[in-house]
Amino acid sequence: MSKEVKIVMTGDRPTGRLHLGHFVGSIQNRIKLQDESDKSYYMVADIQALTDNASNPDKVRDNVLEVALDNLACGLDPKKTTMFIQSEIPEIAELTILFLNLVTLARLKRNPTVKDEMKQKGFGENVPAGFLAYPVSQAADILFCRSNLIPVGEDQLPVIEQVNEIVDDFNRIYGETFDRVKHIVGNTPRLIGTDGGIKMGKSLNNGIYLSDSLEEITKKVMSMYTDPKHIHVEDPGEVEGNVVFSYLDIFDTNRVEIAELKKHYKKGGLGDVVIKKRLINILEDIINPIRTRREELAKNPENVMKILKDGTNNARIIAIETMAEVREALKINYF
Repeated sequence: MSKEVKIVMTGDRPTGRLHLGHFVGSIQNRIKLQDESDKSYYMVADIQALTDNASNPDKVRDNVLEVALDNLACGLDPKKTTMFIQSEIPEIAELTILFLNLVTLARLKRNPTVKDEMKQKGFGENVPAGFLAYPVSQAADILFCRSNLIPVGEDQLPVIEQVNEIVDDFNRIYGETFDRVKHIVGNTPRLIGTDGGIKMGKSLNNGIYLSDSLEEITKKVMSMYTDPKHIHVEDPGEVEGNVVFSYLDIFDTNRVEIAELKKHYKKGGLGDVVIKKRLINILEDIINPIRTRREELAKNPENVMKILKDGTNNARIIAIETMAEVREALKINYF
């Protein structure tokens, strides 16, 4: 495998419609990378979604189409990106089992990304084994198709580190088989929730979705956390921690006007409604074409599923090739 070849892997867990946090955190980047890489893969990570939704498979199944619609509406191109469903590639599961032999329980528990997510979900010692081991599954997701360039957020860097540990151990024990993986960290700040929470999340009810109507966007922005001490228009207001200004910093391209608005707000004389209406218009300009495209695609769900089916068939070709090489390396190619 030549390290000169750029093969990108991205994906989403199908646990709900995607929101603006996904858009700035990953979707924009994957659309850009599909034009800059030699090969691009996009995975609907339904098996990973089941690691903490095992009792609700309908939720996962129903959202496979939803996340595909969101990505296609944003500009992911199936002619440039192979879109596939994780569970339909059995070689990923096989590779995961083999990789698990290279990772200790203590190492899995030390992964800071997993530790943080376990805490957020309140698992304690009752964490499902599948959830604890999902970084190993992610290693299989990445390596089955020889991808070597992974866009991630800062919080996912420990997962990439663990992938490379598996690569190193596999190559040392069984012979050079996989390339080490490089990560790309976006320069867009993490989008906080509309309630001022540390992040926008599907399960936190604090997100603006890529399929939201203008009415829904308006309602959510008008209820955004600003400065609780900014009661009257003439009162000076705080910009730090003000969710509306945090969003304007990310989505408003007119940096000069934003700087002036901040100055005015700090001095006093600028009401929250003014800046909220500005944000509503900006977000509607971004979401409206995505929403319109999504509505058109949703009229023919069978076409979207065909894209996933065709992509899955193509992904399986490389998966079978990879597993043939892995089985030979492990000396379990009997027939």
